[in-house]
Amino acid sequence: MDYYDALETRESDQRERDQFEALRRQLAYAKANAPACFAILADIEPGDVVDRKSLSLLPVVRKSDLIGRQADNPPFGGLVTLSPENLGRVFQSPGPIYEPQSRRADYWRLARAMFAAGMRAGDLVHNAFSYHMTPAGSMFETGADALGCAVFPAGVGQTELQVRAMVDLQPSAYAGTPSFLNIVLDKVDEMGAPVSSLKNGLVSGEALPGSLRSRFEFRGIDVLQCYATADLGLIAYETQAREGLVVDEGVIVEIVRPGTGQPVEPGEVGEVLVTTLNPDYPLIRFATGDLSAVLDGQSPCGRSNMRIKGWLGRADQTTKIRGMFVHPEQVAAVIRRHREIRRARLVVTREGDRDVMTLLCERTGDARELASAVAESVREVCKLRGEVQFVNARELPNDGKVIDDQRSYD
Repeated sequence: MDYYDALETRESDQRERDQFEALRRQLAYAKANAPACFAILADIEPGDVVDRKSLSLLPVVRKSDLIGRQADNPPFGGLVTLSPENLGRVFQSPGPIYEPQSRRADYWRLARAMFAAGMRAGDLVHNAFSYHMTPAGSMFETGADALGCAVFPAGVGQTELQVRAMVDLQPSAYAGTPSFLNIVLDKVDEMGAPVSSLKNGLVSGEALPGSLRSRFEFRGIDVLQCYATADLGLIAYETQAREGLVVDEGVIVEIVRPGTGQPVEPGEVGEVLVTTLNPDYPLIRFATGDLSAVLDGQSPCGRSNMRIKGWLGRADQTTKIRGMFVHPEQVAAVIRRHREIRRARLVVTREGDRDVMTLLCERTGDARELASAVAESVREVCKLRGEVQFVNARELPNDGKVIDDQRSYD
């Protein structure tokens, strides 16, 4: 069994010592170089943060904090330490939230997950993550570059052209969402295209159901998954052991009781908090809003870091649809655009291997031309296409729910 580097097989005690030593340096650096970090950590002495117990005393940072701070102090809310000449790219995620990318090699740390998924120097990676505004395409491209892989920047859509490129270029690896790989393979079958070069894949952005994994395996494609976000980069990744996700070496992960920041008992489901050891964008105890739990023991693959069970739901109503986060605030923004809508609820379901979102609207007045206008607002605000259905006044439950995720996975 080969590993990306020696960090993956460190003794657990050594890893804790190394990471908390790095964290103390980072806390001191952040207080000195990022105004917002100075305010957040005003009562914290970096030298006192020596273990997970002391880390749990630090304040939690949430996406809503990023949105508010960036609105008050654009573009990054005073949370970055980068000088302008060291800023490589800027991305936008729903909220909006702006994410920096420095010129540091493999800034998002995806190379480790891509290596675990079987990608090696000399491979050509067909990268079907979006290159438009959001960082996913760049996250995987910089990881591939660190491995010595070439990249075809396919992005999303234009499946016939993507299949044509696969026929011509014969890529050995795929990066993208699992649902889009499934769409591409359907187009391969429809066109009768001679595409058999794909051997490895790393997917993210949505769940990888067992049915899809089996279909990929039947086509000779070994597909693993990883957990990454635009704010933090890589958090955890699957290995050939296929027993949970191994936490990345560049972050410290805590599982806490939602809304409290207090660690849960081992094995208990809670919210994922991540402290990234990234001096350029030092997010400390950042709440992902995702639920997971720690898996007991060490991975059979030999990697010694903590394992988590993967995505077990959301701690709030924010949900991920086709690789994009959708927030309750965005549903409210759609409603504000149309005075004919009294209340609305976004229902997320799954048809086959495809996510479907439907905005249920309680309306007042004539709806003959309203549906198409509301659908266009959904597309503009959420960056995703969705269906619109009207219901009678007061038909939606009065339970405060704005996003109802009804998806289930086999």
